[in-house]
Amino acid sequence: MTPARRALLATPLALLGAQLPPWLRQAHAGAQVEEPLADAVRTALAASVADAAPPKPRFDKVDERLAYLRWLGATSQRLKRRMAEHHTRVEFLAAVWYESRRAGLETPLVLGLIQAESGFRKYAISRAGARGYMQVMPFWARLIGDGDARRLFHLQTNLRFGCVILRHYLDRERGDLFMALGRYNGSRGRAEYPNLVFGARRAWDIPPG
Repeated sequence: MTPARRALLATPLALLGAQLPPWLRQAHAGAQVEEPLADAVRTALAASVADAAPPKPRFDKVDERLAYLRWLGATSQRLKRRMAEHHTRVEFLAAVWYESRRAGLETPLVLGLIQAESGFRKYAISRAGARGYMQVMPFWARLIGDGDARRLFHLQTNLRFGCVILRHYLDRERGDLFMALGRYNGSRGRAEYPNLVFGARRAWDIPPG
């Protein structure tokens, strides 16, 4: 690790927005559009992101646990060139697996979205101000979180918000993933972004066994 990068990791998150260099700052993301939320929807979304307990995969059967471990090993190998440090990579994948399933989403889809949005960069910031792995817009912290947008750089917080938001958009679009992905990216109705995510998803679709 270079001295510049080591210094950056020690920088308080409050200052990151102004100091991130291009290799961290650039992100492909668009921007989720702030829309009015019914009180019931806002309450439900807030409840969905409120539990900050760390992900703890639980399995009823040994075969399920073995399948998870095989997936973790195979996916970790594929991610290695993008995320070199082993512990960071395993922690990230465990959180993605947990949060995607918690939200009722396919894990390869979420990994494809992360690849398209941030290129697996934890501190990526788009030109519109979207943050982190899943490029969550800061207004979500105000609408359904505790108001602290800095926490969107936290691994589990970012994945929790991102998966809950995508699930919300998927419900709004009545299961139409193409339209939900467009809404997530702020490009609803256009094919470029959904096609990009669908293409990226194929790389993370690990066959069972």
